[in-house]
Amino acid sequence: MREQTTPLDTTVPNQGIADILYVRFQVEDLAKQQVFLEHFGFAVERVDGYLLARGTDANRYCYIAEEGPAKFLEVGFEALSHQKMLEIAALEQAQVSALEFPGGGSGVLLHDPDGVAVRIVHGMEQPQPITPPRRAPLNTGEVKQRLGERVSFPHQGPIVKRLGHCVLFVNDFRTSEAWYKSRLSMLTSDEITGASEDKPTGAFLRCNRGEVYVDHHTLFLINAGKSDFNHAAFEVADWDSLLLGHDSLREQGYEHAMGIGKHVLGSQVFDYWKDPQGFMLEHFTDGDLFNEANGSSIKSPEVALASHWGAGVA
Repeated sequence: MREQTTPLDTTVPNQGIADILYVRFQVEDLAKQQVFLEHFGFAVERVDGYLLARGTDANRYCYIAEEGPAKFLEVGFEALSHQKMLEIAALEQAQVSALEFPGGGSGVLLHDPDGVAVRIVHGMEQPQPITPPRRAPLNTGEVKQRLGERVSFPHQGPIVKRLGHCVLFVNDFRTSEAWYKSRLSMLTSDEITGASEDKPTGAFLRCNRGEVYVDHHTLFLINAGKSDFNHAAFEVADWDSLLLGHDSLREQGYEHAMGIGKHVLGSQVFDYWKDPQGFMLEHFTDGDLFNEANGSSIKSPEVALASHWGAGVA
């Protein structure tokens, strides 16, 4: 295994996006998809022919679906400011326009080197967060916090908090990497080695927010010689929520894809499922947080596919 910590990439503009915000799909049956999304742990509403699904965090939506032949349509990111959105738009000479969905705000539609729609948005309303069910404190072998209290799980409402990351297959990694870094100001957390230095397997990319800690990865680009959607990952509050979600989805007969396990890179506890269209969606919790000072590393494919425990990545 080859491992290397690299200096910060000083060619990356500082702090462009706050986070990933939503993924958007076309699905064949909105009613069937809505049932799945509710079982997956979203709060879902149907508005003007769209499904808008949100988590417990204060975002109007983190998943959008419309009816039609099954297709991944778009990924959305939130700009840190209106000015940052304008600066990103200027790089592509693209126009800023009002968003079409409830919640207001404006956005600019870009297309990455493979033609994938990438929308940078700002100014959406922030609804009140949904208070998730309280879980009694955790007792570990060393720290006892739950004293004189039993663990109980009230009726589960939404368990999804937010969209955490999206994984895309790309035709040429270096071309896509350069585009996302120059437009979205992303940093490499871990690059995965490949056949040669100029043909890596891919990389985990994170937002650049200076000293602010962010998820280990917001976008994972896989050098596949093709363009396609791989999966989208949604954070849940804790391991109990993830396991309760697993049992609920299994009882409903949905297709399980992979897990439960704990990634080595990013450290997330993961559980992957297929929706009725065959798109892969993930529940995760307990992921690593990095800031700009953490720099970048180079890892082998074996490490990228490995798990600390549980099922490895297929």
